[in-house]
Amino acid sequence: MPLSEEQLIAQLKKGNVDSFEFIVREYGGYLLIIAKRYLLNETDAEDAVQDTYLHAFSAIATFEGRASLKSWLHRIVINKSLMKIRSNKRRPVELIDDNSSFFDTNGKRIETETEITLSLEKLIANDSQREHIKAQIHQLPQMAKNLLLLKDIEGYSTKEIAELLDISLPSVKTGLHRARLLLKKKIEHQLR
Repeated sequence: MPLSEEQLIAQLKKGNVDSFEFIVREYGGYLLIIAKRYLLNETDAEDAVQDTYLHAFSAIATFEGRASLKSWLHRIVINKSLMKIRSNKRRPVELIDDNSSFFDTNGKRIETETEITLSLEKLIANDSQREHIKAQIHQLPQMAKNLLLLKDIEGYSTKEIAELLDISLPSVKTGLHRARLLLKKKIEHQLR
């Protein structure tokens, strides 16, 4: 479909069936990949993408164009994936609470957030370990996985994450710190 994004959006708002089919073909694979980052089950990921299209097509009239169509769909699929996780309730979603890992026996902090983040960045810089790290992220508890994906992979701000997950800003910050620490420990353990 040789239309500009503005023309495509105008066609979508008019209810043009070909435009809807184009969007499904153009962004389907991309949205499925995003959903799979959050959902372990292929069927759940496909359902989240389907829900994304239903929501997007019913809300297209309100699309203001402040972001690209792809970005708008990206945000919707993340919301739908997170809603799917909450509705499935396969296991309780909790923040990691391993306070013993932050302090030594004398009560002194072991590592700072900067140290954890910098050491993870060094590991991630190595292409051969990138896939291994992704696999390790997917083995984390659901909340830790979601926090890392939203912040470090998707690039959302802590405020946006708090809104998406419906948790407080301090919970996001604490959860991210703990998730990064847990991931770092898992990776270091695997490298030994």
